[in-house]
Amino acid sequence: MRLVIDSQIPFMKGHAEQLGEVIYKPGAEIDAATVREADALIVRTRTRCDRKLLENSKVKFIASATIGFDHIDTAYLAEKGIVWTNCPGCNANSVAQYVETALLQLAFHGWQGEGSVPTPVSAPFSVKKLSERFFADKCLAVVGVGHVGSRVVRMAQRLGFGEILLCDPPREEAEGSGDFVSLEEVTRLADVITFHTPLTRKPTAHPTFHLADTAFFEKLRRRPVLINSSRGEVVETEALKDALRHELLSAAVIDTWENEPYVDRELLQKVFIATPHIAGYSADGKANGTRMALSATARFFGLDEKAFGLIVPPPLPKNYAYFPEGEGHQVSEALRRYDPAADHLRLLHQPELFEKWRGNYPLRRE
Repeated sequence: MRLVIDSQIPFMKGHAEQLGEVIYKPGAEIDAATVREADALIVRTRTRCDRKLLENSKVKFIASATIGFDHIDTAYLAEKGIVWTNCPGCNANSVAQYVETALLQLAFHGWQGEGSVPTPVSAPFSVKKLSERFFADKCLAVVGVGHVGSRVVRMAQRLGFGEILLCDPPREEAEGSGDFVSLEEVTRLADVITFHTPLTRKPTAHPTFHLADTAFFEKLRRRPVLINSSRGEVVETEALKDALRHELLSAAVIDTWENEPYVDRELLQKVFIATPHIAGYSADGKANGTRMALSATARFFGLDEKAFGLIVPPPLPKNYAYFPEGEGHQVSEALRRYDPAADHLRLLHQPELFEKWRGNYPLRRE
């Protein structure tokens, strides 16, 4: 069997070769010529799997080692009989960790649910005191309560938020539950709004493309913090900039961007935390995605998948610290394993290196 695999997927080399002959290539460079003789692809979001890539190829199966699948033209694949899969939930804990550390940074900087906040700088503090002081009287809304959103809910409960709103129209319809609220209620009640939806477009029943648009921001009542670690196109860039400019929001935390890897420079300067689409980039989450993608490929071709159950991140080095030696950051115990301030500063100072920061991401553990 021949496989073409994105070379930036961690923990892949040495394992994928058990399935057959492997060609590794950066995701953005995987083209029609590369895949023409391949039986299977294992990709990330940087490879658009559509007619242009796959026409006249031998590809029978595609595994995306990601939660999202908006880079896969599902209609075309169905037409051609090409089977595909993604890895739902593989990095859910990692994204929840990212949202938690962003919230802790907001609290540390004195966020009161209103007014602007400074650029984040790490420092030691007591998470328990912050929780009691800043979160107990706040309302957090989770928009999209799937694998990731449900982990964010549990994290918010642990932080001690006074109220947690769940907004997920597809799940509400499927479950017939009264536990969900409308997006209208979110705009009216929330102090923090965090998005965890897939990217969907019309004619789907509940499209999420530009879910947060001008009309959404104009309905906000409590000047909330907005967090987007789902897909960049869920939040309309121009509308978000206007909302920050007119103080309809207290702050924004942006990990996913429209037009990646090209970051809107004006928006970059306005947000509280800006990171290069790495919320789900823990070593643990990446190992999960690699394991799931390889196992799915083996199953499809009738091969033994047991060997891939042992893919785990390497142990942390002794005296591990996230920050490189010499950066001089002091971090609290809560942020010792991950603090988004370092990723924010890298992107802020060199946004043109978005793909470098993402493709060569430093070791991070949940």
